[in-house]
Amino acid sequence: MTLYSCCLILLVFTWNTAAYGPNQRAQKKGDIILGGLFPIHFGVAAKDQDLKSRPESVECIRYNFRGFRWLQAMIFAIEEINSSPTLLPNMTLGYRIFDTCNTVSKALEATLSFVAQNKIDSLNLDEFCNCSEHIPSTIAVVGATGSGISTAVANLLGLFYIPQVSYASSSRLLSNKNQFKSFLRTIPNDEHQATAMADIIEYFRWNWVGTIAADDDYGRPGIEKFREEAEERDICIDFSELISQYSDEEEIQQVVEVIQNSTARVIVVFSSGPDLEPLIKEIVRRNITGRIWLASEAWASSSLIAMPEFFRVIGGTIGFALKAGQIPGFREFLQKVHPKKSNNNGFAKEFWEETFNCYLPDGSKNSPASTSFHKGHEEVLGAGNGTSAFRPPCTGDENITSVETPYMDYTHLRISYNVYLAVYSIAHALQDIYTCTPGKGLFTNGSCADIKKVEAWQVLKHLRHLNFTNNMGEQVDFDEFGDLVGNYSIINWHLSPEDGSVVFEEVGHYNVYAKKGERLFINENKILWSGFSKEVPFSNCSRDCLPGTRKGIIEGEPTCCFECVDCPDGEYSDETDASACDKCPEDYWSNENHTSCIPKQIEFLSWTEPFGIALTLFAVLGIFLTSFVLGVFTKFRNTPIVKATNRELSYLLLFSLLCCFSSSLFFIGEPQNWTCRLRQPAFGISFVLCISCILVKTNRVLLVFEAKIPTSLHRKWWGLNLQFLLVFLCTFVQIVICVIWLYTAPPSSYRNHELEDEIIFITCHEGSLMALGFLIGYTCLLAAICFFFAFKSRKLPENFNEAKFITFSMLIFFIVWISFIPAYASTYGKFVSAVEVIAILAASFGLLACIFFNKVYIILFKPSRNTIEEVRCSTAAHAFKVAARATLRRSNVSRKRSNSLGGSTGSTPSSSISSKSNHEDPFPLPASAERQRQQQRGCKQKVSFGSGTVTLSLSFEEPQKNAMANRNAKRRNSLEAQNSDDSLMRHRALLPLQ
Repeated sequence: MTLYSCCLILLVFTWNTAAYGPNQRAQKKGDIILGGLFPIHFGVAAKDQDLKSRPESVECIRYNFRGFRWLQAMIFAIEEINSSPTLLPNMTLGYRIFDTCNTVSKALEATLSFVAQNKIDSLNLDEFCNCSEHIPSTIAVVGATGSGISTAVANLLGLFYIPQVSYASSSRLLSNKNQFKSFLRTIPNDEHQATAMADIIEYFRWNWVGTIAADDDYGRPGIEKFREEAEERDICIDFSELISQYSDEEEIQQVVEVIQNSTARVIVVFSSGPDLEPLIKEIVRRNITGRIWLASEAWASSSLIAMPEFFRVIGGTIGFALKAGQIPGFREFLQKVHPKKSNNNGFAKEFWEETFNCYLPDGSKNSPASTSFHKGHEEVLGAGNGTSAFRPPCTGDENITSVETPYMDYTHLRISYNVYLAVYSIAHALQDIYTCTPGKGLFTNGSCADIKKVEAWQVLKHLRHLNFTNNMGEQVDFDEFGDLVGNYSIINWHLSPEDGSVVFEEVGHYNVYAKKGERLFINENKILWSGFSKEVPFSNCSRDCLPGTRKGIIEGEPTCCFECVDCPDGEYSDETDASACDKCPEDYWSNENHTSCIPKQIEFLSWTEPFGIALTLFAVLGIFLTSFVLGVFTKFRNTPIVKATNRELSYLLLFSLLCCFSSSLFFIGEPQNWTCRLRQPAFGISFVLCISCILVKTNRVLLVFEAKIPTSLHRKWWGLNLQFLLVFLCTFVQIVICVIWLYTAPPSSYRNHELEDEIIFITCHEGSLMALGFLIGYTCLLAAICFFFAFKSRKLPENFNEAKFITFSMLIFFIVWISFIPAYASTYGKFVSAVEVIAILAASFGLLACIFFNKVYIILFKPSRNTIEEVRCSTAAHAFKVAARATLRRSNVSRKRSNSLGGSTGSTPSSSISSKSNHEDPFPLPASAERQRQQQRGCKQKVSFGSGTVTLSLSFEEPQKNAMANRNAKRRNSLEAQNSDDSLMRHRALLPLQ
């Protein structure tokens, strides 16, 4: 049974070897064998397998010079390691390298060769099979290129835990260690590349792009990651298409139609060169220009796309390239390639033919496989620079440096360096096994693997724990996903002015190690858009919104398609394409264009504005007039008018008016905490002091005139000290209200932002409106009481309390403050203070004018009325009026009684005071008295009431005529005795008070 298994496996291996003849592999013996998978060709020839005969292996077409250079990099690294005295001494590395032809099927054929050999070794059939040409097991594989190919290879190699180190497969799916257990790579994960693409689009402020991806495990995951990153950055995708090198013409044309009709000018492509080539050819045929291509690493430097005849379409492409590395001596190694010198490299012969467009005769090594190979190339006409089906023979003396091919482009070694690094990674893993100390190994109980019998899974274990420094001084270690983190160079496609070829100009880099926001660097001065322009192209669904506007969503459209909406008042945007307007700080407001915030206009009742100046002038005028009146009263303090108006209370009243006018000034200017706490109490206390003075004055005179006989008690009650006490008590109540207010809820300065958006009103927050109500209410209560007494005493002598004027002043006071309440409630801002100032000034001017201006007029312009006789005359006249009214009432009552008893017309008792009808004098005086009256100064008062008029004549003389005065007094006493009028006697008693 064992022999049967041996023969079966050998049969499989022999078949696999036949498919890969000597010219289709690079192979060299060694103690340890490394496998290699490289795309020496871009694809395979399409061939219909009708199965009428045994299927033949498909032919590879379209030679890939870069793929051959990558293969050379692996051979160079192995030879360098073999010649190293420190790395794997006394050990020789061999290799078995196959061409994948950029297809999964060919790659799997080669992988089966690796797996079959390992399986044979695992069966330990040496005792049954005497194989002199036995090749050791492949302990690691370098490759493959495309992510789709590596996915298939990794699934197969993972079954046997054969480590696979890829140099160009960047799909993020391969980081899944649950599925791809033995896969590692020396190229960064596509996840970083997709993020970098989104960062570039965001950098140039594009938000409307199209995407194209290869329909494989490289393109689909890459573009999916890009969509995720684009969504986070509000980048919209207009179209998303999948392509393949095997797509039929109709599918390609459909994709081209989408590109041509799209308004997106930036196209992100995650694809390899072979997959993208058919699409680019069709776009060139249709001459679709004006697009900016954002290339993934797989085709950013592809020789299939970077061709001068395609430049008018793909010129200015922005692409990602791996960081270039340094391989000392590699240039010379590439130049030494020659079919006759490369016995271990079966691909050298085809390379020579493709480079010089000739063919090398097989000579002694002519074989059917070789003949078939050349025949296939003549049929497809796809070889390199071949322009005809037949080629001339090669001389073998051609100079490799005389021909420009991608093979000799060693200026930027990117993938080649990754191949070099992959080989060295395996070598260092083997070195760790070679130098392992028992007890410190990675295996059970710290054991070490035997380097002479090393197995693939043991190498995989050491690769996962690898850590070494490469020839460029960089640390190399695979992360938990088997990836190496690397940086990208950003290149721009230019047209060389020397030979017209496409050159890759490095214009920036992307550092994945940097923190977010600082990873991307681009030198815009080096970029040529579309190959010649310096202006950044526009690729947005909508035009940029200027500062002062924001993006508004259009229903049914992607978020990148928007309309520009002006920022509302109080908000601003200072950048282009703002998603939202920012609110201005509390003390700021948006300018006219809504591009910035400016300080809000601050308003208060200022000293410098016209309104404030006018109010200040009126307040100063009130203070001046009050001071003038006070000066007049002080100068004429001993005159009867001043004495008759209660001189001391008048002084206090004038002082309170000065305080009233002054308190209005606290309402003007920028409110401060101290002014806010002072102005309302100052106003309230000043007005209460003023009203209290008027109230006490009016009440005193009214009490005096209503008293029958002024007694000593009355004189004490009407004394000056008690008057001041009453004023103090009335004012003290207001002081208590103010103290409680200031203690519980003190007013303060307040910046009001709510009344008008663009204005800050600096006002006083009163703290408690209830307290303000009590303050004004108490003032109005006192004014109402004062109004009542003034109205009641309106018929008293004018010299005492000027009842009419006080009543009128109280009416003005009430009108002002009743009007103040709705005005105060309906105004806002600085006008609140203005309304209160106007009310204070109006009430103060009303009191000053009504109470004092008449007296000042008499004192200054009518001094004849400012005499003691005039005052006494006024008092006597009032007494006479009261007595006459009382007598007339009694007379009318007696007449009515007489008429009711019988109609008698008896007269009343004789009196010197009687009614007069038809202008008859009811008070005849002796002739001598009449003459004396004519010679003396006197006063005459006429009082009209009822049905008649009473005339009163009183005379006064100088102190030296006391005798005449005494006689007149006796006459009046006689008259009063006959009348017996109590009221007359009461007012007579007041005469000494003058």
